[in-house]
Amino acid sequence: MIEQWIREIKEECAPDMLGMILVHNGIVRATSKQGEPVGAMSLSYDRPALDQALRHFKGKEGVVDIRAWINEGTLKVGDDIMKVCVAGRFRSDVLPVFQELLTLIKTEIVREVEL
Repeated sequence: MIEQWIREIKEECAPDMLGMILVHNGIVRATSKQGEPVGAMSLSYDRPALDQALRHFKGKEGVVDIRAWINEGTLKVGDDIMKVCVAGRFRSDVLPVFQELLTLIKTEIVREVEL
């Protein structure tokens, strides 16, 4: 998926506007942030909120493309939780958007229940 996104972005975006592509691949860890064992987790997300966030951030100066995929259902340790890709002109354009988008997804879009 990520390799395909990168190929598509390189093909579709103007070369003078594409200088960086950042990728995040979130994975279910074996322990929680508090250090407790995690066997599995149940995950869902607000699709309209994700679509709205992607549209909002894609409109930021210097950002040429944003893609996100979030896994749903019961996930076990090692499973992918989400993949996010932000592409743009410069680090100064891409990094803040990348960080803000990840925070928004984790705090407002994803609904997680540890099992």
